[in-house]
Amino acid sequence: MNKLFYGVAAAAMIVAAGNADAALRMKLAHNLAEDHPTSQALQHFADEVAEKTGGEVKIKLFFNGILGSEREVLEQLQNGAVDMTRVGASSLENFNTIYQAFTLPYLFDSEDTFYKVMEGPVADEIYQASKDSGFVGLTFFDGGARSFYTKDKSINSPADLKGQKIRVMNSHTSIRMVELLGGTPTPLAYGEIYTALQQGVIDGAENNPTALTLGRHGEVAKFYSFDEHGRIPDFLVISNKSLAKLNDEQKAVVKEAARNATQYHKVLWQAAVKQAVVEAKEKLGVTFTYPDKAAFREAVQPIYTEYRKDPVIDKLVGEITAVKKD
Repeated sequence: MNKLFYGVAAAAMIVAAGNADAALRMKLAHNLAEDHPTSQALQHFADEVAEKTGGEVKIKLFFNGILGSEREVLEQLQNGAVDMTRVGASSLENFNTIYQAFTLPYLFDSEDTFYKVMEGPVADEIYQASKDSGFVGLTFFDGGARSFYTKDKSINSPADLKGQKIRVMNSHTSIRMVELLGGTPTPLAYGEIYTALQQGVIDGAENNPTALTLGRHGEVAKFYSFDEHGRIPDFLVISNKSLAKLNDEQKAVVKEAARNATQYHKVLWQAAVKQAVVEAKEKLGVTFTYPDKAAFREAVQPIYTEYRKDPVIDKLVGEITAVKKD
């Protein structure tokens, strides 16, 4: 009897070990640091998925671009080497033109409108836009309101940008926006901004206030103008193949945890921006101004004329405009 008991117990232990090893393990990679608010939200997502699936689904995070750039990780997502990634809307433009709309200046007239759109039915449509490319969206994260910051002067009107070399992302919309506002767009990688400011290669850049502190740009650029011309969301996406590996209950958990991560991130992000402004003022001596946005909005309207020739973008812009009017 003892032999039988121990034999059954041993077999049970083997089965249990086998079940633990059978946990579905997924990789989530992106290029932000581990202490960034978005990374913290993604860890919250992974922890909730593991807890609510009883350890059946485990997500390992890879930070700091260790598995490649946003574009490279998206390609890995398509070939099955990575299961999920957090990626900026601008990096998704090559997969569906609908994402180009998010780079339009003043697409969202406020933070409230941004969240109202991104938490509504418009976002559900966007999440499915890349399905034919091999992945779909789970949720979004606020990438912050982008504004101009410069070394030597405040940007309080488009006229103040004349003659100013402004670093922009390497996107047609960003380049065209600065041109229309009277500045000289200078595409550079984010990691090159600090040195470019120091050496006078550029006079300024545009980003949310955390660039002043986390990116240390406030050590060189002493003027930040809250013109808030852009608010480009990040998206958490999962490959179609990885999603298909989940049963219905696991899919429900993953989708709920993703939405919860967005709400968790919202609190972290708003606190991070406030802290960045205080730190930039008190420790770095940055001056903040709040220009009238009307002149900026008017100057960039030709971009809308150009982009709304695309029926996909025109439809999305129309839907967002309708939300603004509600």
